[in-house]
Amino acid sequence: MVTVNHTGVSHTVFRLLGIPGLEDQHMWISIPFFISYVTALLGNSLLIFIIFTKRSLHEPMYLFLCMLAGADIVLSTCTVPQALAIFWFHAGEISLDRCITQLFFIHSTFISESGILLVMAFDRYIAICYPLRYTTILTNSLIGKIGVTIFLRSYGTIFPIIFLLKRLTFCRSNILPHTSCEHIGLAKYSCNDIRVNIWYGFFVLMSTVTLDVMLIFISYMLILHAVFHIPSQEARHKALNTCGSHVCVMILFYGPGIFSVLTQRFGHHISPHIHVLLASVCILAPPMLNPIIYGVKTKQIRDQVTHVLFPKVA
Repeated sequence: MVTVNHTGVSHTVFRLLGIPGLEDQHMWISIPFFISYVTALLGNSLLIFIIFTKRSLHEPMYLFLCMLAGADIVLSTCTVPQALAIFWFHAGEISLDRCITQLFFIHSTFISESGILLVMAFDRYIAICYPLRYTTILTNSLIGKIGVTIFLRSYGTIFPIIFLLKRLTFCRSNILPHTSCEHIGLAKYSCNDIRVNIWYGFFVLMSTVTLDVMLIFISYMLILHAVFHIPSQEARHKALNTCGSHVCVMILFYGPGIFSVLTQRFGHHISPHIHVLLASVCILAPPMLNPIIYGVKTKQIRDQVTHVLFPKVA
């Protein structure tokens, strides 16, 4: 079905190409996609199960980790099955409404994860700088309010994008050289002025992810200042070790994203398939590796995973 107006025909169905220029390699490329998705589902589901069922893990740090694991599952499920359908069955056809729905959940979940990483940095700041007041500050009531605020912020900032896209007339090509839908990537195929979309996207980026990164940086500067004033070297090492897994997850989450943005902004000579692969790494790597990082670096979780998977050994 199409809508006709003064600019011509508005596409209501698009076709996702997958990795442009590497169509003959799609079957091989699907292997890491499939492995990452299965690992993300199993790892994050196990993490959520352990945190919910083990009362000893009902602490702020692990509750925030549970939120992160849930967001990872949503992010993976929004993107990887669609990519696998393209790789395996050449099923790249997607309606405009479904495309907008997909990008809504991708962008909002990404912002949610950024917000969760921010409150996890705040959690480490309270634990190290105000250890005696930790449980009185981060009560279950406050954690619940923080969780609601994170998700309201993410969905609230992305929701206007639905209307910004629905107002456009897509009279250019309906071939999208990607594995999933993306706001500006879709908007640029319209024949309307998309400056509002570009500026609103920039506003969302600056008011959410960029602001989160700045606040996380400030939190860790305060944490390092407090840690290096601890007289005991053993206590100093223990305090830094509690932040290790969180720092690794932050680098994994923000690192590929920053690199991808830089290549899109300044790497005009880089092949399109490189841009798509970098964007895929931003979505594939964190959900797959986050539970592994926390499982390896957090003794409490490592012990509980061992007890669940290998009860006789534990």
